[in-house]
Amino acid sequence: MKILLTGGAGFMGSNMIHYLLATYQDVEVVNFDDLTYAGNLESLTDIAQDPRYTFVKGNIVDPLAVEEAIAGVDVVINYAAETHVDRSILEPRAFIDTNVYGVYNILEAVRKHKIHRYIQISTDEVFGAVLEGESDEQSKFEPRSPYSASKAAGDHLCAAYAITYGVPVIVTHSCNFYGPYQFPEKLIPLFTMNLLEGKKVPVYGDGQQVREWIFTQDHCRAVDTIMRKGNPGEVYNIGTGYRVPNMEVVKQLLDLTDRGEEAIEYVTDRPGHDRRYAVNSNKLRTELGWEPQVSFEEGLAKTVEWYKNNPDWVNRCRTGEYQEYYQKQYG
Repeated sequence: MKILLTGGAGFMGSNMIHYLLATYQDVEVVNFDDLTYAGNLESLTDIAQDPRYTFVKGNIVDPLAVEEAIAGVDVVINYAAETHVDRSILEPRAFIDTNVYGVYNILEAVRKHKIHRYIQISTDEVFGAVLEGESDEQSKFEPRSPYSASKAAGDHLCAAYAITYGVPVIVTHSCNFYGPYQFPEKLIPLFTMNLLEGKKVPVYGDGQQVREWIFTQDHCRAVDTIMRKGNPGEVYNIGTGYRVPNMEVVKQLLDLTDRGEEAIEYVTDRPGHDRRYAVNSNKLRTELGWEPQVSFEEGLAKTVEWYKNNPDWVNRCRTGEYQEYYQKQYG
């Protein structure tokens, strides 16, 4: 099986590439990535010489590059996305380009080349704030930021192409993922790095926003299960039930880094900050047989330990040094 994985130099994409190559001997992976600020090929140096792995520099916003990369593959998994909510508020155009127009380009190429399966990686944020209960696959989309609106638009395109053209696309809505190699703009890696460096961590508002968390390996297993067992045209939520207020996450990080509560700095809450997310993942569990294997406490401890043991990677993320190297290598 030959898999085109877009955004493979990013956090989740690189973890998925490692997972696929370690799990299956008969898999070939093409990593299609534009190496923007969150893309880091250092995360893949250990498999760079594997004959089953190929890197292709390109952007899903470029339809010709997408079509060239997609020819001859069996499966497409789209991890390429603009994902940071705060940045979407400041510069929404980039999110529309990648998360809507980029998805359109992939769908067109999948349709033209008759690719066997396309997995769209999306987010629980398309459902908006869920103050009580859970969002299931039929829940109404109520996005509240340019990021979540752009992801919702891409998901709607996927559904339309499945119905109108019979494109074999499956959409996944995942809770928040975390683990090694995550770029320091998200809560867990940013706070971990700050605390390890003796800096303070900014907590929005009262810190009682609730998020559901999944460790990277569990997410990889979920996507793999959906790719192999899921039905085209369907939607599957990926969730664990590990729903934790942000302040509790911060307190666990303080314990894991031997810092006290004086390291917390309360800041003004951001506009449109959703209070709570919660996804119902019963469909994935009952129909496809997937279950999470890593508890939140265990996964968080593994994540902090990885950042402690990789200070050079952290420093290059902070300074952007690796990006200068990529520009020289790949243009």
